[in-house]
Amino acid sequence: MPNNITASNLQISQVLYDFIEKEAAPGTGIEPKAFWAAMGRIVDTLAPRNRALLQKRDELQQQIDAWHKSHDASYYLAHRDEYKRFLQDIGYLVPVGEDYKIGTRGNDYEIAICAGPQLVVPVMNARYALNAANARWGSLFDALYGTDVIAETGGAARTAAYNPVRGQSVFTYADEFLDQAIPLKRGRHEMVQQYRLANESGHIVLEVELKDHSITNLCQPDKLIGFQGSFTTPTTLLFANHGLHLEIQLDPTHLIGKQHHAGLKDVYLESAMTTIQDCEDSVAAVDASDKVAVYRNWLGLMKGTLEENVKKGDKTIVRKLSPDRIYKGTSGETVMMQGRSLLLVRNVGHLMTTDAILDREGNEIPEGLMDAMVTTLCALHDLKGNSSVKNSREGSVYIVKPKMHGPEEAQFCNDTLDAVEDALGLKRNTIKVGVMDEERRTSVNLKECIRAVRDRIFFINTGFLDRTGDEIHTSMQAGTFLPKETIKSQAWIGAYENSNVDIGVAAGFTGKAQIGKGMWAKPDMMGDMMAQKVIHPNMGANCAWVPSPTAATLHAIHYHQINVANTQRALANRQKASVDTILMIPLMAENKLTPEQIQKELDNNAQGILGYVVRWIDQGVGCSKVPDINHVGLMEDRATLRISSQHLANWLHHGICTADQVMSTMKRMAMVVDQQNAGDPLYQNMAPGFDGIAFQAACDLVFKGIEQPNGYTEPLLHAHRRTMKRKLKQAREA
Repeated sequence: MPNNITASNLQISQVLYDFIEKEAAPGTGIEPKAFWAAMGRIVDTLAPRNRALLQKRDELQQQIDAWHKSHDASYYLAHRDEYKRFLQDIGYLVPVGEDYKIGTRGNDYEIAICAGPQLVVPVMNARYALNAANARWGSLFDALYGTDVIAETGGAARTAAYNPVRGQSVFTYADEFLDQAIPLKRGRHEMVQQYRLANESGHIVLEVELKDHSITNLCQPDKLIGFQGSFTTPTTLLFANHGLHLEIQLDPTHLIGKQHHAGLKDVYLESAMTTIQDCEDSVAAVDASDKVAVYRNWLGLMKGTLEENVKKGDKTIVRKLSPDRIYKGTSGETVMMQGRSLLLVRNVGHLMTTDAILDREGNEIPEGLMDAMVTTLCALHDLKGNSSVKNSREGSVYIVKPKMHGPEEAQFCNDTLDAVEDALGLKRNTIKVGVMDEERRTSVNLKECIRAVRDRIFFINTGFLDRTGDEIHTSMQAGTFLPKETIKSQAWIGAYENSNVDIGVAAGFTGKAQIGKGMWAKPDMMGDMMAQKVIHPNMGANCAWVPSPTAATLHAIHYHQINVANTQRALANRQKASVDTILMIPLMAENKLTPEQIQKELDNNAQGILGYVVRWIDQGVGCSKVPDINHVGLMEDRATLRISSQHLANWLHHGICTADQVMSTMKRMAMVVDQQNAGDPLYQNMAPGFDGIAFQAACDLVFKGIEQPNGYTEPLLHAHRRTMKRKLKQAREA
């Protein structure tokens, strides 16, 4: 797309210019001319700082590489204190300042008060974006019936037609959940034959009749919040527990209600309390037209106009944002519950540039500056009430900022958002920021990173994949890294996870902001998720990532079981995780791996890289369920690619494997990936030629892995995807 529009010393792509003028700006009070003038000032002022910060990354990496080259792994292991002093001397590890509390104001209830699941979804895909936005409420019965949380033994198989045996297992599970969330004064929910309402001196309470015809009530009567239907025949009962809400839906004439012992047709849970609409790792947006597609969907969410036609069988359903839910309160008032997840937007990091806008010298501008301006402009529609549905009731814009390295970059982010607020006429700190703790230099300086954005911070989190990818790249010259699964059990990762919570709690996040944990990547293995992901609220995380709306509904159960605010208060008194432990590089002291173990690791990494890259390059799919080497579907984005490519690059560099061995593995795994995608009519096989763009991209990520800035995959992926788009365009025009 030509950059044929000139404004404020910028050269702007026609498609982006038209989007701002005709779609995004109207209704905001911001004239397009003023928008581009502000964009020009921001580029002039901040782009040079952005470049300087990236240069500092490179300089620090060069110094770290040089230190490791002159001090082998055994020396490092014996002189960790010296290594730490070196990091302090070069400014990688900064002094820790005095204690403070964050000053953020105006965070919404879903951020400040309520603990619950968080979805991350590629905003470039309208159907996914809408599904996630509407995942605020989910059917517990459907989530249990349709997943492996309920075993298929004893006749409880998942069948096309309703299986009443399985249905009874769902009821049993749901009854046990209700015993935890809204316990009765006497008896258990499995003993109930009717839920009804009673009027006690003008106040509505729940009256519960058990199977023996005796009457009981809730242990905590004020957990009943409201109802739908009439007082005598309510259709829905609304309850609250730990800040989350749930509905009991009553209909004894319904197919399910007829079977249920108390006439319940369903239990609905508040599920995805927040959703990150992602412009970064889960999308493949490599040029101006791609970026406008991303921005257009975000605009549609902020204006409440985004719709998508979805085919179900022979019917077409128009999917759009869900309305709010309205109830009658227990004292006669109207109770309104948000019908949608609170939407956050993840911008790109500081690294990438975009040719959608060129500066006065014809250089691509930092993509993050464009993201900050455009996504906030779109969000003005929500702030100004231009939408039929409200996102932030507190009048805030939530930008998640990934891949920042240290406090200087966090300060740069804060200054950028100051400039955007000034440009768009917003009060200071209207834009809130989420700092993703996924880079080593941020982890070891997290307290100072938060300090830099202390008055607009709404979120910190951890993520094993990106964090480990950066760990490998930063310490590439230190020695050979352990196998990936072994890295997960090392002391540094536990210290990293705990330190994130320790620092957040000490900085006053409880009751103000989110402390998050990473993704459960296996969307088909919900039984395992329920057994394992409970660790996240137990660790003090008041949000954690899940791969689907169904997973959000199930994970919400954990937040009913655990009061995270109380957990955080208890954790405030524990011994704090040490930065010394975080700095322990997970190296192999000596290579004791067998050839078979080495090859298994190569196979695993190569297959994962190829399975993801082939969809990214050939089809522009930035996030999808990709089968792993054992044919287990994993929800993957670029973070998976970063750790796998850096791990292979490390083993190559230190002689654990050879280039010929890796190439042979890549070709053999390409054939496996071809077979796994045999049912996709859009898929292009990599074998037997191994000469396609996608295969070349995958190989470059490994063989050129050490050269990539901080081990990021974006530069190579973007270059190869652009090549593929040109090739596809030429084929269409031929």
